[in-house]
Amino acid sequence: MIHQNKRRPVKGGRVGQVRIIGGRWKGRRLKFVEVNGLRPTLDRVRETLFNWLMYDVAGARCLDLFAGSAAIGIEALSRGAKEVVFVEKNKKAADYIHHNLKELAFTNARVFNTSAEVVLKKNEQPYDIIFIDPPFYQDFLDKILQGLNIPAFVHEGTLVYVERERHSDDITVPDNWQLEKSKQVGGLEFYLYRVTVAESGL
Repeated sequence: MIHQNKRRPVKGGRVGQVRIIGGRWKGRRLKFVEVNGLRPTLDRVRETLFNWLMYDVAGARCLDLFAGSAAIGIEALSRGAKEVVFVEKNKKAADYIHHNLKELAFTNARVFNTSAEVVLKKNEQPYDIIFIDPPFYQDFLDKILQGLNIPAFVHEGTLVYVERERHSDDITVPDNWQLEKSKQVGGLEFYLYRVTVAESGL
């Protein structure tokens, strides 16, 4: 079991803001520390994503694997997710996630200050929705997607959201992941997949 790392927001570093765009906390602004590689998902991208998830997010158990500002995961909580697990390797960013969750009085969330690679080895319960928005220009996305395709992470019907820099190469996803939606916005491209366990023998 992964141990939680509970910290207070750190001092120092530039602080940015991102807006919750729907649900209970619509319009509320979240603070995040501007650290290298952290890119909050654009408002219009999150709006598209949660339109895709309109009938799925309420009551869902979610994983925000490269949480960063936590904008996606907190958006899910605002819209009625049952639980969100946040994974963020950067300590300063993880501290701000803790702070924002406390400010919004969310008790159905956990924050782990560790890497995605550690989580791939230690996770125990599958999720209904997984959000994957890793740092750009680091070629480990395909490996992460393959590593998630086990019963400890996914079940029949699990939805997996993937965001990356616009790229000429296709994403290599497991054969049992069916593409539901995709879109490009500026230099970004993002996808929503549905897991079909029967085809994989998971």
